[in-house]
Amino acid sequence: MYSWSILLGFSLLLVLSLLERIKYFRQTDNAGDVKSSPLSLAIQELIAVAGGVYLSLLMLISFLKLDVPQKILLFQMWIDPIACIAILLSIIQPFFIRLFCKNNKG
Repeated sequence: MYSWSILLGFSLLLVLSLLERIKYFRQTDNAGDVKSSPLSLAIQELIAVAGGVYLSLLMLISFLKLDVPQKILLFQMWIDPIACIAILLSIIQPFFIRLFCKNNKG
């Protein structure tokens, strides 16, 4: 039961993150020449940010010569811990941007 609630919370956070990115792309959209949907742009940015964070974490761990397990068991699935951290950070990133922009406006 506990794992299902965490999985449901993660899914909800993922959807909210994508909606926040969609809202951002709709605000910055140029009128007239739309080629991609805001959802596809949001997913593309989510994956790009996660990839960049993953590579940065990988270089940091390599530079510091940290011993990180190759895979961890999470919800009865084996997952790369660095990739999991990168995806989680990329999911919460638009919320930090929104908070930062709110604080700079007022």
